[in-house]
Amino acid sequence: MTQFSKTDHQMMARAIQLAKRGEYTTSPNPNVGCVISDNQGVIVGEGWHKMAGTPHAEVHALKQASTHAKGATAYVTLEPCSHYGRTPPCADSLISAGVTRVVAAMVDPNPLVSGNGLAKLKDAGIKTEHGLLQAGAEQLNRGFVKRMRTGKPWVTVKLAASLDGKTALGNGLSQWITGPLARQDVQKHRAQSCAILSGSGTVIADNPMLNVRYSELNLADDVLAQKDLRQPLRVLLDGRNQFPPSLNCLQATENNLAGNVLLVNGRLSEHQFESHVSQWQAPFNGNKLDLEKVMIKLGELQLNHVWVEAGAKLAGALLQNKLIDELILYQAPKLIGGAGQNLFDTMPIEVMDEVVNLTWSDIRQVGNDLKMTALFKY
Repeated sequence: MTQFSKTDHQMMARAIQLAKRGEYTTSPNPNVGCVISDNQGVIVGEGWHKMAGTPHAEVHALKQASTHAKGATAYVTLEPCSHYGRTPPCADSLISAGVTRVVAAMVDPNPLVSGNGLAKLKDAGIKTEHGLLQAGAEQLNRGFVKRMRTGKPWVTVKLAASLDGKTALGNGLSQWITGPLARQDVQKHRAQSCAILSGSGTVIADNPMLNVRYSELNLADDVLAQKDLRQPLRVLLDGRNQFPPSLNCLQATENNLAGNVLLVNGRLSEHQFESHVSQWQAPFNGNKLDLEKVMIKLGELQLNHVWVEAGAKLAGALLQNKLIDELILYQAPKLIGGAGQNLFDTMPIEVMDEVVNLTWSDIRQVGNDLKMTALFKY
């Protein structure tokens, strides 16, 4: 096993920190950071991938390092690419710059790259190592990693509930269970996602826009420039073609500031929708849309991370199909009572061996509410 120095750890930690700056803009590409250090451990160049189709992290770092890159070590959170996509191979740029060592946090799970970038560097006489702070690098790009390995995106279901686990009153009213800071936190997660998915029950009942309100996030200019703002694709499930064009999320906005919509149904709707709305006819599983096939389709659309805001029926269906990777539950210190609506609508469980197990990954207070994050263990 490679023994990495204290300086190695410091440099890779900085590269991971840089990579996070692209978390709102790089989709469908992964978040990548790069640090170039000389033999004395002094940083001579750094950069991060900012947007798909623009130069990768290594290119920015090499440009800053200039001639100081010769004989230096490059620390990259993801294996340098070795193929031509929308930009030239980063492995070639590192070779041309004369770096003598490249440390990657992780091997790229993309089959077009996986191991090839490091091999190309090694063949050019550059010392290569990987595995340094790998867990942190994978966490940055868990959606990209999952899509490359399984063809499906990482799925996070967001739910808001009272202290007694109710998402709405018995009559369906739910605005607002949680406070303004929790709702602002949701905007951050929407912005980090590639798509926001919801079902017909929620869309018809609440008539939401389901877009990102960037004005609520107070993002630093060096993280997200105004011109780089993007809206996640809004994926709306409507197996029975119930959506009228008058719904807020189906209305056109100036310069399409609310983003595009993918309407997933079983047959082409007879309605005429605005140009930002496209339709895809999904296969059925019984009398319901086949959610497994829906997720495969979203993977084919290069969506790494899907953020789900839905009611108990869709949340329960995703759970029963084992399609949820993560649950984020905002819990308010309120009591709704037994007539309230539950978190998940699923088949009854009669033996403890059949309960769904999760593991906590984070618990914190957001305003007056608790934010609990858990990963599913199927």
